[in-house]
Amino acid sequence: EVQLVESGGGLVQAGGSLRLSCAASGFTFDDYAIGWFRQAPGKEREGVSCISSSDGSTYYADSRKGRFTISSDNAKTTVYLQMNSLKPEDTAVYYCAALFGSVVAVPNSYDMDYWGKGTLVTVSS
Repeated sequence: EVQLVESGGGLVQAGGSLRLSCAASGFTFDDYAIGWFRQAPGKEREGVSCISSSDGSTYYADSRKGRFTISSDNAKTTVYLQMNSLKPEDTAVYYCAALFGSVVAVPNSYDMDYWGKGTLVTVSS
């Protein structure tokens, strides 16, 4: 059974940091790209970042470059999203998702094969 389990969300003040984790199981981790997406209330789901597990290539949505860092521990089949200098507009449910193959940019959400259930990040002003 494929599982993607996010953790690490919570309440943080503006300017603070959080590290999200996505624990993957049930598929061959190295064959997939793992992405982070987020959905704020009343808004569409948007891509945040993505990493190709095969070679570690990383991609970011332009507005997240410099503040967010994606990484993976292939031995633990876990992907992380380090988020720094958080802003209230970063408040959203954050999801990780898996896409078979490699990527050259953050994929569209509808291209992803598997999804986690999400973890809520709330940034207070």
